[in-house]
Amino acid sequence: MPSTYPTIKLPRVAGALYLAIACFGGFSIGYVPQAIVVAGDASATASNLSANLGLFKLGVLADIFIILFEVALTAILFVLFQKSCPVLANTAMIARAGMAIVMGLNVLIWVMPLTFLVELSEQTAQMMMFFDAHALGIFVWQLFFGVHLLALGAAILRTGLAPALLGWGLFIGAFGYLVQGIAKLMFVEIAALNIVIIGLLVIVTLAELSFAIWLLIWGPNRIATTIHS
Repeated sequence: MPSTYPTIKLPRVAGALYLAIACFGGFSIGYVPQAIVVAGDASATASNLSANLGLFKLGVLADIFIILFEVALTAILFVLFQKSCPVLANTAMIARAGMAIVMGLNVLIWVMPLTFLVELSEQTAQMMMFFDAHALGIFVWQLFFGVHLLALGAAILRTGLAPALLGWGLFIGAFGYLVQGIAKLMFVEIAALNIVIIGLLVIVTLAELSFAIWLLIWGPNRIATTIHS
């Protein structure tokens, strides 16, 4: 029984973690910053932060859960792929672990503006600096995540533990994170490139959500059958 636990239980856990990360991330990364940070306007941002402290702290809590979920998911994916594809499994694990570390540092940057609330009128510019740094930090961890998706997609294609279409979606879509991260950190803005990035991100998002659902429903039997055959 213990030997079959990873192949039967872990895919569902991985799928649940994927969906949880998507939900929490949509809130803490997709909604909270837009509700508080006004690009280029430190005074408006400071006012929003003061008026929405509860929302801000909920976003921080969601970020903390995301990091914890990421650590668990990294370990589970490594267990699922290590025997059949050790090099790619290790690459995926290291890259995703690196992403989680950067995300942790980024949360630290994100909460630093709270230290300026006591003297908000005098320190709005410094506060805004941390919000800007946090925004750039997202593109740093995207680089690690892109490498993780490349390795995970390649592992799926090589081992056949999941449908090849999902593997290609993760592998190709990974370049969306990589190209966007590089472009943003180099402050490159090209309209045509942005369209390509959006297309790749749509592909990888659909692939990740499909992979999560596949892990929940079909993953346990498929992975158990493949590994024991």
